[in-house]
Amino acid sequence: MHTKTISQLSAVLRSGEVSSVELTSLFLDRIKQHNLALNCFISITEAQALEAAAAADQRLKAGNAAPLTGVPIAHKDIFCTEGVKTTCGSKMLDNFIAPYESTCTAKFRDAGAVMLGKTNMDEFAMGSSNETSYFGAVKNPWDQGRVPGGSSGGSVSAVAARLAPAATGTDTGGSIRQPAALCGLTGLKPTYGRVSRFGMIAFASSLDQAGPVTYSAEDAALMMNVMAGFDERDSTSVAREVPDYSANLENGIEGLKIGLPKEYFGEGLDGNIARVIDAAIKEYEALGAVVKEISLPNTGLAVPTYYVVAPAECSTNLSRFDGVRFGHRCDDPQDLFDLYTRSRGEGFGLEVKRRIMIGTYVLSAGYYDAYYLKAQKIRRLISDDFRAAFEKVDVIMGPTTPSTAFKLGEKADDPVTMYLSDIYTIAVNMAGLPAASIPAGFVDGLPVGLQVIGNYFDESRLLNVAHKYQQATDWHLQVPKEFQ
Repeated sequence: MHTKTISQLSAVLRSGEVSSVELTSLFLDRIKQHNLALNCFISITEAQALEAAAAADQRLKAGNAAPLTGVPIAHKDIFCTEGVKTTCGSKMLDNFIAPYESTCTAKFRDAGAVMLGKTNMDEFAMGSSNETSYFGAVKNPWDQGRVPGGSSGGSVSAVAARLAPAATGTDTGGSIRQPAALCGLTGLKPTYGRVSRFGMIAFASSLDQAGPVTYSAEDAALMMNVMAGFDERDSTSVAREVPDYSANLENGIEGLKIGLPKEYFGEGLDGNIARVIDAAIKEYEALGAVVKEISLPNTGLAVPTYYVVAPAECSTNLSRFDGVRFGHRCDDPQDLFDLYTRSRGEGFGLEVKRRIMIGTYVLSAGYYDAYYLKAQKIRRLISDDFRAAFEKVDVIMGPTTPSTAFKLGEKADDPVTMYLSDIYTIAVNMAGLPAASIPAGFVDGLPVGLQVIGNYFDESRLLNVAHKYQQATDWHLQVPKEFQ
């Protein structure tokens, strides 16, 4: 039962073959069995989950259930959940009990989904390996000596190990797609503004976007049907009609124009990864797609631009954590300055402090024009590259990551090398586009992800393109041996 997809679980729940309480108990037992080894959950909400499951069973019996009613899922610990600890993977918020519910989690609650718990993450979503969490590193279920990727590593590790059939994540520079690639899952980053950010603790406000982590594109569509939509409480939310993301999954892709950016297949890409991606592209050609080489000339500027814009926004967003209103407060402060400096010094980890310092520097009076303003201009050039490309092709494809999952601690002391692990994903966030990573094969027993990038608000096409590939292959159905 634990290896079934959301759509399969929804069917068995509706048939009465299994109850939501039984299903929820199964996943809670698996979490208890495996979480110590993987460290993918920060909080396990057992009592709340069983109560929600019992309520879901009543809805199912009454015949007024939604597709996700009774289905257990996990939430990244960046979403505020009323009455439940919300830490953002940081000591700063280790004592924070959210007084309200985020829009994203509220939508799942209202749809009848059951929250199993809150998943581990890089501190304040800053990291590519899930090693910066105050609660310890998360492990990759395919090789527990390796990272799962980040910052949504807890969500991805939990789903990959079948401790939850799906989870929410957030993607600021690849934080859903990169770990999905390293753990063999389907991860979707929607168009910026498609999913509400209300109640999602901010890292970089112009880049952050919530999305689903699932086994399959079909499941991602079901998740998107719940989480997408306009929210008047979020000023960055887009008032645009939400389609049924499941409606077009079965459409054929004959004549689909796929763009392959030459910049994604050059120096820095592992040759074995390149061969896996090439095989995936050939599969698409066999399905009737047409492949064309394109150029995204400003790709090389995406990483340095991101590491000006994102730290600048993080330094502003994290200024609210001052030890006064909520969060960590130092003991016996001598004065207000001492309260600020010691509370922040004790509450934030090294990577968060590094980015705050960089962000504060690039926003300072003497350097704003030289760094932040220039980065925003380059950001526009990156967006223009994609706009030009989508005049010629329907989707863009390439590797999600330049290598497979690296070993724990391998890049911990080299932040620049760590940052480069997001080289293929960052530009998508800079442009605000939707993109997905789907399982495409293995290299030495470790998963490889194929990235599919779409035009603005074209998530339906992305999911259709991913689904057709998954109908022709079974990479997305592979489960790590220990967790089968």
